Amino acid sequence: MGASESKLVFKQGIFRLSEDQAIPATDPYWTGFWRLPESVEDVFSLFSPVDIRRARDSSLANLETLILAVTARLDALRNHPSFPDLELAPERDALNCIRILTRVLPYVYEADQLADWEEKFFWGIRRRKKRRAQVAAEVLFDEANDGDMQKQEAEEQEYEESKPLGEELLDTLTDLLFYTGFTIPRLPTAKDKVTYAIWQSGVGCKTSIGTSKELESNRCEVLRLLLTMTSKSLYLSSSMLPVHGVKAITYLVTCPDKQIVLSVLCSLLNTVIKYNAATWRVPYDHVVWKDPKQALVIYSLQFLLVLLLYPVPEEGHGPPPKNYYRSWLGKLHRPEDFQFIAEGMARILSQPMQATSSYLPGSQKSVRWAPEMIMLFWETLQCNRRFRTFIIDSNRAHDFMILCLFHAIESKTDLSKQGVVRMCVFVLQTLSVEPKFGKSLNKKFDAQETLPQIIRLPNFRGSYADFLIISIHALITGSKGKLDAIYPALLAIINNIAAYAQHLSAATSSKLLQLFASMSSPSFLLANETNHVLLQSLLESINAVIEHQYADNPHLVYAVLKSKKRIEALRAFTLENGQNEIEKIARRRKEILNGADGVTSPTRSGSVDHLPYRTPPIRQGSLNHVPEDGTFAIGDSEDESENDMIQHTPAQSPPSIRHSRASSLSSADDNLPVQLRGMSEKARGKMPANATSFSRHGSTTSLGSHTTRQILSPTINSFGGFTPTPQWIESWLPELPLHTMLTLIKALGPHLPPSSSSSSSSSAPRATPGATNTLTNTTTPTRPSTSSIPDPQTSTHAHHAFLTSLPQTTSHPLIAPLLSSPTPPKIQTFEWSSLSLGWYESLLWSFIFASEMLVGNNASTSSTASSATAGLVGVTGGGGSVGVWNGTAIKLFHVKEGVREGPTLMRPKGAVDAVGNRIVKGIGGLGIGFGLGGGGQQQTQTQVQTHGAVGGGSGGGGVIGGRSVREV
Repeated sequence: MGASESKLVFKQGIFRLSEDQAIPATDPYWTGFWRLPESVEDVFSLFSPVDIRRARDSSLANLETLILAVTARLDALRNHPSFPDLELAPERDALNCIRILTRVLPYVYEADQLADWEEKFFWGIRRRKKRRAQVAAEVLFDEANDGDMQKQEAEEQEYEESKPLGEELLDTLTDLLFYTGFTIPRLPTAKDKVTYAIWQSGVGCKTSIGTSKELESNRCEVLRLLLTMTSKSLYLSSSMLPVHGVKAITYLVTCPDKQIVLSVLCSLLNTVIKYNAATWRVPYDHVVWKDPKQALVIYSLQFLLVLLLYPVPEEGHGPPPKNYYRSWLGKLHRPEDFQFIAEGMARILSQPMQATSSYLPGSQKSVRWAPEMIMLFWETLQCNRRFRTFIIDSNRAHDFMILCLFHAIESKTDLSKQGVVRMCVFVLQTLSVEPKFGKSLNKKFDAQETLPQIIRLPNFRGSYADFLIISIHALITGSKGKLDAIYPALLAIINNIAAYAQHLSAATSSKLLQLFASMSSPSFLLANETNHVLLQSLLESINAVIEHQYADNPHLVYAVLKSKKRIEALRAFTLENGQNEIEKIARRRKEILNGADGVTSPTRSGSVDHLPYRTPPIRQGSLNHVPEDGTFAIGDSEDESENDMIQHTPAQSPPSIRHSRASSLSSADDNLPVQLRGMSEKARGKMPANATSFSRHGSTTSLGSHTTRQILSPTINSFGGFTPTPQWIESWLPELPLHTMLTLIKALGPHLPPSSSSSSSSSAPRATPGATNTLTNTTTPTRPSTSSIPDPQTSTHAHHAFLTSLPQTTSHPLIAPLLSSPTPPKIQTFEWSSLSLGWYESLLWSFIFASEMLVGNNASTSSTASSATAGLVGVTGGGGSVGVWNGTAIKLFHVKEGVREGPTLMRPKGAVDAVGNRIVKGIGGLGIGFGLGGGGQQQTQTQVQTHGAVGGGSGGGGVIGGRSVREV
């Protein structure tokens, strides 16, 4: 039978599946499903979603028999002594059984009305034919029943109690991953057809067993079916998934067989970690040569993550069940294993950086599974403390910090990659809880000029701590509010390392005070009920640096002193003044729009050590006159400085942030007013009786005046109509930890050199010309009274002298109590909850879904123009992506139409079609590629929106290849 004729017969058989009722299980018709298809494309193109749904809804009995028949055939082949044998037990039969199940199962999972049937059919105890009866039978299936009661007694002897169908199928597939001649080479030492030999050398194995393209393709097909069986997750909501779980994954991860678990774990892990696409490299080699191993690496990584991430649902009685894959990963301890894992992860994560840095656009390949690798790195950090210690002690933490920052900053404005940004931030937060990590960041960062332009800081000469804090500032101020859900986590990173930060640069100190200026602005504080918590977290970080590393951070102390008016104005903040300020800003902006040109905001590429921008000269001693953005963008710093930059600011955090904050902002001194934390009991006792409350002039607004006005800025009401009240402000304002900074201002403010003080119009204290500086015991040079402009050379000298003298002030009567009893360092860890677990699972499955969306089959290279952006590259035998879940009713996230990507070399459009097609065909004519796609049937542009975000922030849509993933 020719290929065309077999396809026609196969399609006719598919029609019969829904047209005939209750086809007998003994009918030879069922054998056509594993004998007729020639490839995976035949199954997925001829067995259409319409055909499957029609059979499911009108002839469920036939669909049930089909699943039983192909499962029984697959099990029989697995137990056949000659498998794989072209005549007795063909490999193609097994592959077609796997493909049929992969095609059908998603349409079973999507049907809510089949939930009870699915539970009973796949997971109920059943009776099946004994092995001898199966081998003897011509047609293989379970629970055959032709209704003839006269044969009941004879058949009774051929049946036995058996595992649930789902468990048996999972066992069969696990065995097939290690089947000699099918997925592993024939081993002379093997005693059984199923040999649990680790595929690759690495963890748990010193030598590789060898492989071939055919074996790797078969592994891909088995792994794809395993992913399909576990993809019930896609058809549950993110809130239900962590609670109810997925039976298939539960069965796999609770397997107590050590040999099976370690063989699967090490095989998948080594396959992923050992992959190196850069074994040979010429520009644009990836355009003409598709690495067939990529498909195996991606499926291995995704299935490994499905196993590792899965939280086994608690049964409500007895000890909680154990995820053995996660448990064994946590038991790794050999340094050579850690080195192997760390180097492999860094190699994969650094490839996008290398591709970005290339002088030839698109000439270097960027791996598609970097987000999944970040996820694997985070999982390993969490479940293996020894690995985390190894990463930090070996200084590899610096490399991974840079890699995470690169992926976060590169994706910060891409709505399709917000989940990646959040995950990178949580990885950094996980690292930052280790004190050794914070201390290691004080090392000078010398290789900054080798970084891609997107994260490079020109003229940077600081430490890793400087680079991290400035990058966090860039994430907050440059994300346009898209990352407001993870502001707490970003601030938690700073908080976790603050107590160990030494020699912070002037630029870093300026960035911290810029964040303070924006987060203390009325528009930000009055935006919702929780933004003041972000301000408190930032204040605690600044206090930690001062109290624990005062002598080693003169630039931060200096920046605090320059922000005197902002800090004092915050202490005197009132609702009425804040509302007045917002109204003034609105009027000022309107005037600017009517008569003045806008100010261009600086970019990240601006100089760090020499901040070139001067803040506007309008300065007052109150928050009421601080320029701000009506949309809660960062305004300019309160205090004038030659080195202050025009600032961006975080967008306001939505009210939902308080329900899902990723970080714990607990305090070690919760019973004390936050402003008094860090003071010793002795120092508190010496304070005046009325000094503990830090009285604020006009700190309350009369209820009467507030009631008569009832006017709030429209910006304030833009999120859920939140209306602040004086009582609400009084509930948190006295608790802001301002005491440390106010003490510094009181002790050192009068001694600031003239160039560091406010302008002559300001009421801030100045150093008197000709007076003796008590910090340096030197006399400030006297200027002619007619000159209002300080001499630059003299100002620079005075500024340097002031900074040099700051470490000597540790014994100052006001400062010494702060330093003698500092607030203990606080650790803000990432907190897991059902909400965050739902988000995490949604993120993983969105990666899996997106990579499988674009079909990468083995059509001729002439059709490459329509599918060159395939997520998985096809290889002979169907190892590439086939769109398993395309068109199904996904519940874990929304799938929407997205925007097609623009023309590229591999996907020419419009006027360049002719030239582009000629180039692509010419490349294909070289004959050295593995088929650049050809899956042209999948053309719809899809957008994925996941539910269950950590932090509750909302996301948008963006494009991934021809598709887009939108994550919340």
